[in-house]
Amino acid sequence: MTTERFEVQRMIAASPEAIFAILSDPQGHVAIDSSGMLQSADGERVAGVGGEFVVHMDREALNDRPMGKYDVTVIITEFEANTHIEWTISGTIQPPIEHLYGYRLEPRGSETLVTSYYDWSKISPQYRDSIHFPIIPESALRATLGILARTVEASE
Repeated sequence: MTTERFEVQRMIAASPEAIFAILSDPQGHVAIDSSGMLQSADGERVAGVGGEFVVHMDREALNDRPMGKYDVTVIITEFEANTHIEWTISGTIQPPIEHLYGYRLEPRGSETLVTSYYDWSKISPQYRDSIHFPIIPESALRATLGILARTVEASE
């Protein structure tokens, strides 16, 4: 683990398939977001690397940059059904920042160990001094895992 990446884990009482169904669905991303930035999404469930969908964002939830409402395109960079999903975003800031978000799922009996990560180690050099990283704190990833658990366990 580097200072430019963090991971959080949680055991969730649901199958990897049920969890992955939420993580591969644009509406699932909105439903489990703890930051308050994700307002809604357009697009179909992603099925592989290169899959995309649009998320309508509201940066006022973080109150860190005067960006207001804007859209980003989520671009899937790693995809292994029911095991691993990772993405980057492209949006208002160009060229893209190139930070990565993702989840790894490991079945453990009737539960799944879910690892959520945020990696900003490969961000474009021009952003290193102009944007404070991490944008999303580790506590937000942990809170999102709590919302994911609540969401998926209620439907299992």
